[in-house]
Amino acid sequence: MSPIMFGEHHFLPLVLINLLGLAGILIWHIQGRRRPTARLVVQILFFCCMSLVLWLAGISPYHFDYDELQDGGILLAKSARILWWLHLAWTMIGFLHIYLTLNRRPQEAHLLQDLIVGIVYLGVALSVIGFVFGAPVGPLIATSGIVVVIIGLALQNTLADVFSGIALALGHAYVIGDWIQLADGTEGRVVETNWRSTNLLSGGYNVVVLPNSVLAKQGVTNRSRPDESHQISLTIRISAIHKPRLVEEVMLAVLQGCERIVMNPPPVVALKTIDAIAIEVELFFRVASAAGRMSAQNEIIDLIYEHCRANGISLAMPAQSLVCPPIGEQKEQATLRAISSGAL
Repeated sequence: MSPIMFGEHHFLPLVLINLLGLAGILIWHIQGRRRPTARLVVQILFFCCMSLVLWLAGISPYHFDYDELQDGGILLAKSARILWWLHLAWTMIGFLHIYLTLNRRPQEAHLLQDLIVGIVYLGVALSVIGFVFGAPVGPLIATSGIVVVIIGLALQNTLADVFSGIALALGHAYVIGDWIQLADGTEGRVVETNWRSTNLLSGGYNVVVLPNSVLAKQGVTNRSRPDESHQISLTIRISAIHKPRLVEEVMLAVLQGCERIVMNPPPVVALKTIDAIAIEVELFFRVASAAGRMSAQNEIIDLIYEHCRANGISLAMPAQSLVCPPIGEQKEQATLRAISSGAL
């Protein structure tokens, strides 16, 4: 009988599993992150080969045979099982990456992806500790739970941002590239989301960093859904000496002559009010994206000036700029109106 007492029928399979595991790690790193599909194929291939060798040799990754625990076989047995669990984790994470890539959501699901990857690695680490090294996992989990509670109390604000970010990612309130507006008026295009904050690129090309907990507490308006078009309203005051129909026709010509607005749905002219001073008109039009509001509004104002000048239409003074006569003159005018009405 051979002097190697850890089981000859397990020696070659354990060596082969170790070789396959190390070769898989080497090729996995050679592939690089730019080829996720090729890396997944390598991971699946080597994991299946290692699992097949385990099954054919009757080796369980969950417990040791007594033959393996003699002499130096323990090193081969433990390393083989560690490599098998490691390849299992990489295979699961590879499927996750491919799923997110095929669904074209690698950026918006970044937080959820990191969370799942962390859970996979934590599960594999506990499995290695329990099944490979035979350590009791229960007391370890209980001790780590106490540590987690202490850390959680010390990092309440940070954890609030983390869980708020996960909730926002699961709720699909917005994705990378969406233009959003908060209840306090802050708005911009989402350029990055991470565990703690969401970064917006404002119309002035400034990056606004918003904690995820702030976004979760405020109302968020997604101006990129159902499409990127954005409605704008502009109020104009026209002198009341002009006919309302003429004012409506001129304002409609202004909107139809603008090249920076969307014509479907068509823009609308609304005559809101009329008094002795002015006709108040509100223009409703849409732009292709929220980022084009300023240029479109500038063109509309320029066209209003040109069309009003060409048609002899004069603008009215703002309501708040009307000058009130002194109190003495007001009383005198009121007395004259009373006398006039009495005479009539």
